[in-house]
Amino acid sequence: MALKFDTSFDPSYGRGVTVAPDVLRVTAPNPSPFTFHGTNSYIVGRKMLAVIDPGPDDDAHLKTLLEVIADRPVSHIFVSHTHRDHSPLAARLKQRTGAIVLAEGPHRPARPLRIGEVNPLDASADTAFNPDVALADDTVVKGDGWAVRTVLTPGHAANHAAFALEGTGVLFSADHVMAWATSIVAPPDGAMADYMISLDRLIERGDHLLLPGHGGPVTAPRSFMRGLKSHRKMRERAILERIRSGDRTIKDMVKAIYRDTDPRLHGAAGLSVLAHLEDLVARGQVSTDGDPAIDGIFTPVP
Repeated sequence: MALKFDTSFDPSYGRGVTVAPDVLRVTAPNPSPFTFHGTNSYIVGRKMLAVIDPGPDDDAHLKTLLEVIADRPVSHIFVSHTHRDHSPLAARLKQRTGAIVLAEGPHRPARPLRIGEVNPLDASADTAFNPDVALADDTVVKGDGWAVRTVLTPGHAANHAAFALEGTGVLFSADHVMAWATSIVAPPDGAMADYMISLDRLIERGDHLLLPGHGGPVTAPRSFMRGLKSHRKMRERAILERIRSGDRTIKDMVKAIYRDTDPRLHGAAGLSVLAHLEDLVARGQVSTDGDPAIDGIFTPVP
């Protein structure tokens, strides 16, 4: 299934944008190759509000959120995962509003670090974050005129959660599904097998609108996510083809597979290839000495 990304997005910095009934989007001014135009925070409700993904610890973004909230009370702050572009502002927003902070849990990797392994993603992790309430899968939190269901979606991060706005068909998909690009799945923080299972779960849900952590909405979720799944399978086949044609290192695979990609993203691309290789080794389709590693040597299994 063809996968078409939508990069037509106006971040409208400094104001709230209505994206669904009783849902406003406020985009933080933290654009980058990884965050697109910035991190999307969402304000849900009319009188007593909830905030989903407060975003980075940025003074201008906090000011905009408080201006859009105006004099309305905030009861809940939901955090999808603990990357520094999503969770750090929760503490200051809680201090200003008195809301409780809810998330799956503190930051953690998808697997333990291996002997001698250094986590290249440490700088992106908000290790200081600790929610007031830990959310189990399928937990429903009710507010004033809204209810939010937790849908755990590990893959991009071990503690990644999507949030469904009950009775509306709207799902806040954070970094698991975005219209502008594929999600980064990078070990040890993320795991490709987890990502694919979570993707299937969202496909089965049948929501009609996804509001992601970066960029604009996904308006045809089921077909788009099927396209994402096909894209991941195609990437897996490309990696297997490179190995069968003689590539042995991730660096060589990235040069070939991501030759048209912004070079600034090649480091992340290497980690994405590693995520696929961890899954392929676990399934017995690729061989390597010891555990799969970013500097490992990979060979095909006959």
